[in-house]
Amino acid sequence: MDSLTLICTAALLAAGGLYWFVCFFGSAEVKGKRAVQLTGGSIDKENVQDNYKQYWSFFRSPKEIETAEKVPVFVDTFYNLVTDIYEWGWGQSFHFSPSLPGKSNREATRIHEEMAVDLLGVKPGSRILDAGCGVGGPMRAIAAHSKANVVGITINEYQVKRARMHNKKAGLDSLCEVVCGNFLQMPFADNSFDGVYSIEATCHAPNLEEVYQEIYRVLKPGSLYISYEWVTTELYKAEDPEHVEIIHGIERGDALPGLRTYKDIAQVAKKVGFEVVKEKDLAKPPSHPWWTRLKMGRMAYWRNHILVTILAFLGIAPKGTVDVHEMLFVTADYLAQGGEKGIFSPMHMILCRKPAAE
Repeated sequence: MDSLTLICTAALLAAGGLYWFVCFFGSAEVKGKRAVQLTGGSIDKENVQDNYKQYWSFFRSPKEIETAEKVPVFVDTFYNLVTDIYEWGWGQSFHFSPSLPGKSNREATRIHEEMAVDLLGVKPGSRILDAGCGVGGPMRAIAAHSKANVVGITINEYQVKRARMHNKKAGLDSLCEVVCGNFLQMPFADNSFDGVYSIEATCHAPNLEEVYQEIYRVLKPGSLYISYEWVTTELYKAEDPEHVEIIHGIERGDALPGLRTYKDIAQVAKKVGFEVVKEKDLAKPPSHPWWTRLKMGRMAYWRNHILVTILAFLGIAPKGTVDVHEMLFVTADYLAQGGEKGIFSPMHMILCRKPAAE
């Protein structure tokens, strides 16, 4: 075999290996973002790294910023930094769900979303609100399942663009509307929705009472609101340094201005006027562990990190993307630890009703 043949053979093997590495160990959502399309959302490419540094500095001590007015701005920055990576590496639904035997991650996610709207009991043609819709994964699943008209609100303009694109591509733009805004000050009339849901979104609010008050305002009397909340559980011990490190790691890596305890949720709901219909931690047995997907994805995380590093070196991905991806990798470990130890739940469910007569 001559030298030219050897070189060509080696090149073919390398190309085949790269194709297998990228495509067969590909992203969770192959029909969404691809690695070569990673951006900083609405942030200019040359400013991604600086914005990451600003974000990390701001959220270094989450408890100190619980009532800071700048929290929404930095949550917006966070989602500019992570949205493409979430879509590429996780999917279009930015949340967790219990593992279901015999079901894929995508199927388990869809079932978790459909359960939320089923509990609302809305009819086809009803107008419901997705408070904190992201790029609209849950919105599309819920609209397709219930035939309700879903209005989503997100603080991030880049997510609005992504959601509208996905809605149109899925043929659901007639049922799904997306608005850019802050769910602490929503641009909707009083008593204008037949139901409201929020899936792992209100954890970003600096004050839970404020967002629940706003949801209460826009919900029609007699209608229901359901939320999947991020909380610390009864097993969390504030005097345990390991527990504190895990929770702070989750807060820093997910733009949370301080996690609430499970006791806070119903208390706040009642305080703003809701009647609590049902409350349950969906992460508890007999539910199967929600964090197994994080642990099983370690090989994919490392593969993705190598790929992101190469793309950033080549100038295809913005500088700072590697830092953001590493932050999410570390945070995933904290999330898995919190789940395994039972001190953290991302799916503490509360179902509330706005009284029919106020």
